[in-house]
Amino acid sequence: MIRSIAKKVFGTKNERELKRMQVMIDKVNAFEEQTKELDDTTLQGKTPEFRQRLEQGEKLDDLLPEVFSVVREAAWRVLEMRHFDVQLIGGMVLHQGKIAEMKTGEGKTLVATLATYLNALPGKGVHVVTVNDYLAKRDSEWMGKLYNFLGLSVGCIVHGISDEERKNAYQCDITYGTNNEFGFDYLRDNMKFDLDDYVQRELNFAIVDEVDSILIDEARTPLIISGPSDVSSNLYSQANNVIPRLQKGEIIEHKNAGKVGQTEKEFTGDYTVDEKAKSATLTEQGVTKVEKILGVENLYDPGHIELLHHVNQALKAHALFKKDHVPELFPHV
Repeated sequence: MIRSIAKKVFGTKNERELKRMQVMIDKVNAFEEQTKELDDTTLQGKTPEFRQRLEQGEKLDDLLPEVFSVVREAAWRVLEMRHFDVQLIGGMVLHQGKIAEMKTGEGKTLVATLATYLNALPGKGVHVVTVNDYLAKRDSEWMGKLYNFLGLSVGCIVHGISDEERKNAYQCDITYGTNNEFGFDYLRDNMKFDLDDYVQRELNFAIVDEVDSILIDEARTPLIISGPSDVSSNLYSQANNVIPRLQKGEIIEHKNAGKVGQTEKEFTGDYTVDEKAKSATLTEQGVTKVEKILGVENLYDPGHIELLHHVNQALKAHALFKKDHVPELFPHV
């Protein structure tokens, strides 16, 4: 009863949000007449003006009404498309990092230009995530006319382009692409040894088209990097020949002469075996011995990561597994 009365008096949360946004809509519309009077050169000059004002301490929220008015006027001149008030609300919702639900045909692509341009002004990059390469290419070319008119650069990430092309696209103010391409580029970057080889820069702001499809449906399929191995198969035989030359470790207990009843433990050997955990690990002595046998200076050097993997797998195979015997790897299951 109390909740029902409160809704009648104060309205629902959604209604209160819309009333609050209507104040901003009125501010955007108040700029419309003076924005229309600007010639193309002056309108295009608004982008460096906005960026300068940001450097001087103004916030994106402070610029929002005037920025939205500029984008709406530029869209009309370049695309002959004008944002309706309800689309301005959608742009504000996206800028706040929330989900704006819109039906097909209500102009989602145009709505995204408002929040995209606003958040691209700091120069840190904006990603516009679409569901397929066709939409990424189409929207980057279509809405790119608007962004280019206002002085912003636009890139597009699609399947099959080179690392150099990807890096150039990510350096643009606005980058279109699919969730798969963005995701795989992120994974590949984190597998590289040199930061200069990264194609992506620091992540800043993203707008996701068809958010239900990308964050729910598509999210059920994990992004997995796989492919044919470039490593020669002789690494298996190399590693397999090393392990028999290693000595399994033993723990030797010594009585502590200084403290009665206490003992000190000394470990000798090249590797340890934990039967309970089903693991086998090289000791420092063992690592040194393996390096000497294989003729490498540092087994843990990034260039020898494949070799180290094969040695560890061979050690596990020799220490824990027996031919024609299935080990009880999960005794409690």
